[in-house]
Amino acid sequence: MTGEPKDLDTSPAPSMGASEKTLRVLEAAILYDRFTDIVEETGLPKATVHRILATLAELKFITGDSDRGYHPGSRLLGIAGRAISRLDISFIAEPIVEKLVREVDCTVHVGVVNGFEMVYVIRKDSSKPYRMASRVGLPMPMHCSGMGKVVLASWTPEQVAQLVAEVGLPPRTDKTITDPEQLRTELANVRQRGYALDLGENERGTVCVSAPIRDHLGRVMYGLSISSLELEYPGSTIEQFAPQAVAAADAISRALGSTVDRASA
Repeated sequence: MTGEPKDLDTSPAPSMGASEKTLRVLEAAILYDRFTDIVEETGLPKATVHRILATLAELKFITGDSDRGYHPGSRLLGIAGRAISRLDISFIAEPIVEKLVREVDCTVHVGVVNGFEMVYVIRKDSSKPYRMASRVGLPMPMHCSGMGKVVLASWTPEQVAQLVAEVGLPPRTDKTITDPEQLRTELANVRQRGYALDLGENERGTVCVSAPIRDHLGRVMYGLSISSLELEYPGSTIEQFAPQAVAAADAISRALGSTVDRASA
């Protein structure tokens, strides 16, 4: 044979259908803007990738070209916005929470930040005869709750200072942190550990370990907590469930579209 070699199909899945090829290219074009990176990510031949990109651009799912780079288009952004607006964390998180309750046999909560407070959106009880005083819809302070502290740990110093100025640090129990400097130290510890503890700070006799849940933009907008009675888990022994709390929170974050990149969070 003479002439230049043709662009052979080196796809790892030769039987891949047209729909799967299109979805692979679309996903790669969202993650990368350079044509060469898109080709490498998909494993498809250049001619195939170029043809699919042209179709996606014509349909406004992406915009740009091989010279300027590719970016999400208006049609894709509109669909993404509508999808995000329909996200229901209770629906997404519930199966993960139910599995966690079975693993640790403690009460598990999920809360969402609302201004300068947290609001419970999920509560799943353990098999034990006692019940926590919490309930869905109940607001709680941020500075003395585990879920509140994992959210505050992601805030800037200026945002934390605003909370202190506008809301203050009112005591809920004799263990509540009420000093701004002590709170800053506590939040630094939370960032370093990746989780927070509430050892009777919000409610006397109740302890919990909490982990951050990130939304599709990587923002800590929610928190998950594993809670029990101090009589059952004295001191800081509730901390033994930190790995499970973090793993469950990360699973919910991924379901919400987060990459859960803690190194850059």
